[in-house]
Amino acid sequence: MAVSGFQNMFKIPELKKRILFTFGLLTVYRIGVQVPTPGIDSIALASFFERFKGSLLGLFDMFSGGALERLSVFALGIMPYISASIIIQLLTVVVPHLEQLSKEGEAGRKKITQYTRYGTVVLSIIQGFFISVGLENMVSPGGAAVVIEPGWGFRIMTVITLTAGTAFIMWLGEQITERGIGNGISLIIFAGIVARMPAAIANTFRLLSTGEISIFPLLILVVLMVLVVGIIVFVEQAQRKIPVQYAKRIVGRRMYGGQNTHLPLKINTSGVIPPIFASSIIMFPATVANFVDVAWMQTVKDLMMPGTVVYEMIFVGFVFFFCYFYTAIQFNPSDVADNMKKHGGYIPGIRPGKRTAEYIEKVLSRITFGGAIYVSAICVLPSILISKFNVPFYFGGTALLIVVGVAIDTVSQIESHMLTRHYDGFMKKGGGARIKGRS
Repeated sequence: MAVSGFQNMFKIPELKKRILFTFGLLTVYRIGVQVPTPGIDSIALASFFERFKGSLLGLFDMFSGGALERLSVFALGIMPYISASIIIQLLTVVVPHLEQLSKEGEAGRKKITQYTRYGTVVLSIIQGFFISVGLENMVSPGGAAVVIEPGWGFRIMTVITLTAGTAFIMWLGEQITERGIGNGISLIIFAGIVARMPAAIANTFRLLSTGEISIFPLLILVVLMVLVVGIIVFVEQAQRKIPVQYAKRIVGRRMYGGQNTHLPLKINTSGVIPPIFASSIIMFPATVANFVDVAWMQTVKDLMMPGTVVYEMIFVGFVFFFCYFYTAIQFNPSDVADNMKKHGGYIPGIRPGKRTAEYIEKVLSRITFGGAIYVSAICVLPSILISKFNVPFYFGGTALLIVVGVAIDTVSQIESHMLTRHYDGFMKKGGGARIKGRS
């Protein structure tokens, strides 16, 4: 964002208010991450978590912004809400009542949101209980117990605390979406990852100074990160443009239409949703397994370690599924074809109506496949970095994809507010290039 574009943002009172409101709530979130859950020996817990650097538990800690490692009131993070959203969206396809609600506009959306909140609370209670039980059996490498006074009092207090923390984060995300600059849930995850990056960079230099990582792999890592960021920026803005022509129409004494335009289809229509959803689903059983000392659960934990063949196959499978699923929710070829036909538009060489819908769906399916391959390749990178270079998990492709993708979406949201109020912001000379492909 150039200086002139930045200055123009704060010339719009409403936009300025939204940006400051968003920063304020994100600050509240980061303060809450520092508040510990009662009854925990923080030193013993930190020693215990040292053994899980680079594991799936480390990934969960990254998404929670370091809250899990401290077992703060926000330890569960926003993942129960995301898991509940996935469940409700899947049920919308198969449950007639939910499907009907999804078609009832604003009233139906509010009802579905209410169900999602209930589901979030239920999942938080389940995860919170298993975590509380697992904590009672944890000891640090030095032999110190993590829980000061085990028992049902601690369990109930932990469940209530963690569930309330997740409910509060959910509320923060909804407020940012409605009264801030949008993308509340994604921005919370973004803030957590970005807040952890300075510590990850410092840890990398510590590994370099102690000889655990040499300068050559570190240079390869930096080059790889820059390359990955460049690929993400390029693909996130990439489009497949389908040519569209509008026939001339005479309304009264005036002639309308006759122009040539295009229908832009994003290569990665689903954005950062697939890796977040995939991680959320995998994390739920894996997190419980980390805190439950049962033989078969430990087997699940070992299979769900990043870098294992089983984990990578499951992760890629979920990424592909959610790329197609979320794209289908966001974009309906039949509706687009009907609107084009209604306004006299058509794709050259394709008959209007059903044939147009089939053509758009065929093109969308192909580019979504390419987008799914791109997202999978970017997100599998963490396992390679961990196993080959022994670097912090935060340098992985999942984190980079979320950070860059959310940043692009946020800039696009700000740009939309500016354009709506007749400010050219990023588009004026010297104001930076407009973010393409975000509408």
